[in-house]
Amino acid sequence: MSPFETAEDRVTVDVWSDVMCPFCLIGDTLLDQAADAAEHPVDIRYHSFQLQPDLPADRPQPVLDMLVAAKGITREQAEAMDAQITARGAEVGVTFRQDIAQAVNTRDAHRLSHLAAEHGLQHAVIRRLFEAYFTEGRNVADHEVLADLAAEAGLDRDAALAALASDAHAQDVDEDVETARRLGIHGVPFFVVDGKYAISGAQPLEVFQRALATAWAEKPGR
Repeated sequence: MSPFETAEDRVTVDVWSDVMCPFCLIGDTLLDQAADAAEHPVDIRYHSFQLQPDLPADRPQPVLDMLVAAKGITREQAEAMDAQITARGAEVGVTFRQDIAQAVNTRDAHRLSHLAAEHGLQHAVIRRLFEAYFTEGRNVADHEVLADLAAEAGLDRDAALAALASDAHAQDVDEDVETARRLGIHGVPFFVVDGKYAISGAQPLEVFQRALATAWAEKPGR
């Protein structure tokens, strides 16, 4: 199935993102604001992308330590990056606490996102994952934590825990990653509006608003 299936009565936005990506949270927040202000329905579909697929799931580490190691920068440079991200988040109403955030492998969080999509709760689960990771310092690789977050977003906790204990939706994650590779998506967030218009990065609110309005105006009969 194409990731860009659309409908005539709404605008569909496909989003590639990762739970551990601060700019993904900023971009998602701006997209939400644009969608809430739109005069037409907007559907948002999330696709998996892992920025650090080699991180272990069982050994969480402080995000700033991970940045120092992954980017080959100093602690002071990592703290400066964090300050910039925190300031940018505050501008759009997002609170970042990367000083307590735990860097882990996000594959199971992505599997949970696909489970949530089956129940019409993907957006709620994604938002809860972002909040847990960036604001609460929760371990989003821990299955008990993920099941709690799923329940808070409206999913059945036991069903979520059972799915996480299996390999459910692993293929969905792999297919999303492969689609991103095929499309030339090398960084996130990455948005595709109604299968036509690509937005790379956490662009200003006006960019999202304009893309939604243009896609809606081009619907048949508009």
